[in-house]
Amino acid sequence: MQECRQSSGVRHYSVEKSASLSEMWCVANTWLCKSIGEPQIERTKSDPLYISGKDNIEESCEPYYNFQNILRELENARQEAYEEKCRHVKAERELFEALQKAQASENSYFREMKQKNELEEKLTTIMEEFESLTVRVDELCAELQGEREQRMVLEKRGEHADRIIKDLMLQRDKALRETETLRARKGESTATEEGMMHITEFPYSEIKEATNDFDHSMKIGESVYGSVYKGFLRHTNVAIKKLNPETTQTQSQFSQEVEILSRVRHPNLVTLIGACKDAQALVYEYMPNGSLDDRLACKDNSKPLSWQLRTRIASNICSALIFLHSNKPHSIVHSDLKASNILLDGNNVAKLSGFGVSQILTDQFKATTTLYRHTHPKGSFVYIDPEYLISGDLTPLSDVYSFGIVLLRLLTGRSGFGLLKEVQQAMEKGCLQAILDSSAGEWPAMYAEQLAGLGLRCCKIRRKNRPDLQTEVWTVLEPMYRSASVMLCSLSFKSVSEDLGGVPSYFICPILQDVMRDPLIAADGFTYEAEAIREWLDSGHGTSPMTNLELPHRDLLPNHALRSAIQEWLHTYGD
Repeated sequence: MQECRQSSGVRHYSVEKSASLSEMWCVANTWLCKSIGEPQIERTKSDPLYISGKDNIEESCEPYYNFQNILRELENARQEAYEEKCRHVKAERELFEALQKAQASENSYFREMKQKNELEEKLTTIMEEFESLTVRVDELCAELQGEREQRMVLEKRGEHADRIIKDLMLQRDKALRETETLRARKGESTATEEGMMHITEFPYSEIKEATNDFDHSMKIGESVYGSVYKGFLRHTNVAIKKLNPETTQTQSQFSQEVEILSRVRHPNLVTLIGACKDAQALVYEYMPNGSLDDRLACKDNSKPLSWQLRTRIASNICSALIFLHSNKPHSIVHSDLKASNILLDGNNVAKLSGFGVSQILTDQFKATTTLYRHTHPKGSFVYIDPEYLISGDLTPLSDVYSFGIVLLRLLTGRSGFGLLKEVQQAMEKGCLQAILDSSAGEWPAMYAEQLAGLGLRCCKIRRKNRPDLQTEVWTVLEPMYRSASVMLCSLSFKSVSEDLGGVPSYFICPILQDVMRDPLIAADGFTYEAEAIREWLDSGHGTSPMTNLELPHRDLLPNHALRSAIQEWLHTYGD
């Protein structure tokens, strides 16, 4: 590893470059020790090895200098080796840290790649859903556009149908006025003892069959005077009133009601179709919407009556009372006017019933005088004229008092007990709106105040202070009636009949109870399906299917306006 050479008495040491620093340090120490430990040999001038003077000193210092150089080189090499080691350790540490960072970066890369793949999958799913939603939105937009176009078409058809309906209503009103005029001329709406209208006498077996032997499930009403059953008699829905046999006045009530209703006919009086003496039963036209009393109470979840309908009902009853009181040759006092005796047909037209205690009065007395005297006044207490209760004296003004209570009930929807005082206090305090029936809709303030004022005037304690129906009450009700009728006319064709699945009631044949295709007007003023009315006439019937009155002739006229309206309706809503 090391080599020692002697030249001119000096040992020379050389170190291989490949030797380690520790080995070099060992060589240096060995050499130093040998140099110090060797004995000094005296040299003489004659000695060939003697070196004299300066040369000798220089030669002796040269190994030292060499040694110092070697030491410096060794120190430098050691320093370089240390620095190299530090750099190596630092490099290893940096390499380790770099490897850790590389591993972390690689892990992060894999995580990000995984997240990227997941996000790409989600994005793909979202894009697919978005495309699906876009397609669905386009489909819905197309459907909406189609619905809008169809709605516009239907609205146009509806407007056209409304115009036709208004024309029909005008024609109907005109026809009714002409019919009433003709009846008045022929004396059909007045009563004469010699010319009483024909009332069909039904056998007991038919009455029993029509009511399923007076089955309780067929009962639609009941009072102290008897029970009312719904029946199906000779292809027609009817109401059959069976008087209570236990009541002592059953026979007199039966005869009284037959006598009065066989003498008169009026659009707002219930039509008596026939009677059965054996069963003590009276057969009336069927009124599908029940009594006013039930409708004000919304019995069986029936729809509340609007203020327009209530105004029309008040006008209907006022018209019926005026007709009865002015009947010739003998006036008629109803004497039992109340909400339960006011019935509503399929179009909510009011008709007066309950004539069992009515009286036919002579024509020689004025309305304020005693026309009939009862020792035991009859009627419902809350509706009874106070003077009638005290004296038993019956006049047409007794009906006026009852009509006033009906007016107040129509306004408030409340029962009659204490109602008069309640309305009086509300009028005095100016808070009438607080007691109006909200289910009727928004009452016009002017109409409500006028009706309340009329009701209170009709209910004056003294008869002489009550208004006359024809000259004072009707003049107030008629403008209201016309205004309400216009509103109802515009709404009538938009309303639907619950029993007939949305078909306007005047499109229905009274005989077949189905939509007419070829409507014909008969002599009684009613419209029927051509096939049905012809079959009725051909079977030998000479009376009206609706009123049971004798038909003046058998001619049939086509109702072109109604036929056009029905065809338009069928085209719009389908067969």
